[in-house]
Amino acid sequence: MASDSKSLTVHIDQDLCTGDGLCVQYAPRVFEFDIDGLAYVKGDDGELRTEPGQRVEVPENLKLDIIDAAKDCPGECIHVRDRDNDAPVAGPGADD
Repeated sequence: MASDSKSLTVHIDQDLCTGDGLCVQYAPRVFEFDIDGLAYVKGDDGELRTEPGQRVEVPENLKLDIIDAAKDCPGECIHVRDRDNDAPVAGPGADD
């Protein structure tokens, strides 16, 4: 589990996204559906990051919501990583 002091990034692998929407329910400030029915991350500016693998910073107050979204995602497509060393914190490759 991430310590509170870590800065985190998040991205979604759209190839694995099921369009279930749990992530949008957990953190609508960070996740949003596009017209293709898949979830994407969005930056502080509210703009969707639609290029594959694009990451955004996880807001401090949403860390637990983002981690829970990654753990509960049925498509296992949400990647939460430590910004400093790129280690998986939640989602694929993490020690959930």
